Amino acid sequence: MTAARNRKESGTAERVLDIAERLVQVRGFSNFSYADIAKELGITKASLHYHYPGKAELGEALITRYAARFDDALDDIDRDAPSARAKLEAYADLYAGVLRNERMCMCGILAAEYQTLPDTMRSEVIRFFDDNQKWLVRVLKEGKADGTLTFSGRAADVAQGILGTLEGAMLVARPYGDMARFDAAAKQLLNGLTP
Repeated sequence: MTAARNRKESGTAERVLDIAERLVQVRGFSNFSYADIAKELGITKASLHYHYPGKAELGEALITRYAARFDDALDDIDRDAPSARAKLEAYADLYAGVLRNERMCMCGILAAEYQTLPDTMRSEVIRFFDDNQKWLVRVLKEGKADGTLTFSGRAADVAQGILGTLEGAMLVARPYGDMARFDAAAKQLLNGLTP
């Protein structure tokens, strides 16, 4: 009986995160409340506080889960992509997939709201971007070593440029509802790294 109740509680916690993630990616962190989630789930706000005592705890859980899924996607890219160029294409496609679903990168949205976030969430947002940059640096060095990528300057600076370009391309494409704008920026970025 306890195991069944724990599964139910775990299922509710996951559904809370699913709804909150969508709301953050569409509206931003400051533009939704526990009442929005409770209404959608058909539960009380008190039930939400049982799983996530405050919005900061909910935000931390959101970032932790989002980052873990993103890390899994990067592991899949490392396993499946045959070259550094293919890895960068797959990386850009992660962002495109989020935008196709009429959402934004959750940590990109949170970065826009950075000054209003609780400190614990701020550090998790930075960790997400740092982890992405480390992965990009490794891929860039791999591509430069095998001749499939070309760039000048430090790999860390190029990685930062890739991350900034993709996040920015999402922001610019969003109000237009035009994937072609994102795709053009991503293509230009990747073409600039190909010998």
